[in-house]
Amino acid sequence: MEFIAQNMAPIMFASLVIFLLIGYPVAFSLAANGLLFFFIGVLVSPYSGGSINLAWPLLHALPDNFYGTRVMSNDTLLAIPFFTFMGIVLERSGMAEDLLDTIGQLFGPIRGGLAYAVVFVGALLAATTGVVAASVIAMGLISLPIMLRYGYDRRVASGVIAASGTLAQIIPPSLVLIVLADQLGRSVGDMYAGALIPGLVLTGIYMLYILIMSIVRPNSMPALPLEARTLGHGVISLLVALLVTGAISYAAYRYLAPNHGDNADILGFAVGVIVIYVVAIADQRLGLNLMSKLAQQVVIVLIPPLALIFLVLGTIFLGIATPTEGGAMGAVGALIMAAMKGRLTRDVVNQALASTTRLSAFVLFILIGARVFSLTFYGVNGHIWVEHLLTSLPGGETGFLIGVNILVFVLAFFLDFFELAFIIVPLLAPAADKLGIDLIWFGVLLGVNMQTSFMHPPFGFALFYLRSVAARVPYLDRITGKQVAPVTTGQIYWGAVPFVLIQVIMIGLTIAFPQMVMRYKGPAVEPSTIDLKLPDMPSLSPLGTPPADNGAAPAKGGAPAAPGTPDLSQPPSFGDAPAKPAPAPDLSQPPKFN
Repeated sequence: MEFIAQNMAPIMFASLVIFLLIGYPVAFSLAANGLLFFFIGVLVSPYSGGSINLAWPLLHALPDNFYGTRVMSNDTLLAIPFFTFMGIVLERSGMAEDLLDTIGQLFGPIRGGLAYAVVFVGALLAATTGVVAASVIAMGLISLPIMLRYGYDRRVASGVIAASGTLAQIIPPSLVLIVLADQLGRSVGDMYAGALIPGLVLTGIYMLYILIMSIVRPNSMPALPLEARTLGHGVISLLVALLVTGAISYAAYRYLAPNHGDNADILGFAVGVIVIYVVAIADQRLGLNLMSKLAQQVVIVLIPPLALIFLVLGTIFLGIATPTEGGAMGAVGALIMAAMKGRLTRDVVNQALASTTRLSAFVLFILIGARVFSLTFYGVNGHIWVEHLLTSLPGGETGFLIGVNILVFVLAFFLDFFELAFIIVPLLAPAADKLGIDLIWFGVLLGVNMQTSFMHPPFGFALFYLRSVAARVPYLDRITGKQVAPVTTGQIYWGAVPFVLIQVIMIGLTIAFPQMVMRYKGPAVEPSTIDLKLPDMPSLSPLGTPPADNGAAPAKGGAPAAPGTPDLSQPPSFGDAPAKPAPAPDLSQPPKFN
């Protein structure tokens, strides 16, 4: 009994792992484990030597945990259904299909052009949807048949699609960043600002890998044949359009700068984009032939999602809106975009609402189970056990970061990012804070690491999503009429391995170059350059010196009285004649009461 009582925390954690490995639902595993060990902890607490602080009345705290600011009244978590709804509506609106077709035509003449387009569109979808499932399924349905049609290696095609879909986890407005910020007790806006550069760097590394593969194995990713480039040529026209947009934006900036200050650059850029978008629409509708067909399509297809990105992320970064408000505006923007394309139907809204409700309920049930588990785990001093275990790792801060990332990487084989965020992160955060690690940097690092949970064979969810939409049997291609072989599960798994290694490299880069994340704090301020200016104050006599009369000589050793300085040694005068002092009473006679 004494052994169980004094080692309750590791036993409780090990039993949770066993529950999860058996396959019991995560939310119920957490809650059942917490209640079971609460009962055991109350029974064995007399044998614990004071290390267990559990009693039956402590269960009364659970309703407050459920309905308090950590779960049901948590404004931060309210952003999750908004961003989920926005992403699903955009996926149903056909935006991904238009983007892939247009960007694929733009990059088509070069080897690996379709792969570049998939990564580029994956980054755009990540910045507009924030939902991995929507990105992977949309690109799997649209781009995988096209890549197979034109001779792409199946492993390369599968890996590129799955990896680009997981960018929705690290590029804002990612759902996992919202959850991490909530669990770490930090601002979602700061978490978004810190994750932006690592997400873009990871996108660049994906493209670098495609470039290397197109050189080493050129047959694995051929260029689009000429007959497939239906938009024709027109890259020079697109470059001219970009230059014109830049010139208009600069002119608008110079015009707006005197009245709008720091916001003039953003407003000027918005003016330039609106002008070129209106010109492209007019050119397409009226047949003015000002731009090539390719340039028209790129401008018309790219600007709406970029505008939505600015509506969501720009307002958050500028401090105009909170993440929850930004998500609400994004959901409205997604509805408007779907309506503009004529695809806003009742079925689309019903599907988006059903998926949003399902995901939100999933998150809340896990969070409620995590609150039950943490109540007991903290009652048996489990947080102290974890903190001592992690802070005692050799190597100090570096050793802690390496050990934690190995732990999260291994657990990601079995748990998805929501489960990792609600179970593991609350245990790791106190130890990181004690070591002086910036929690925003720590959260972004964990976000990059948890990204691998979508790509790990054999349990990666992105691989499951792609498997669900990839062909399982041979089929006839609707364009060429040729029979196309199916994509096997092994090809999907092997295609994911290089991108898992890239994600591991990105974890190392984030540790080695923390300034990629720490830029969210802005430039450092040198204290010696701070110039404090106080307002002018009327001079006063030195301390310990009686105040001088106006125009009178100062007291000995005192400073001259400033003009208009009142004489504080006398009662204030309000313009009336000074009253004569009352005669002193004669106390030798009895008082008279006339």
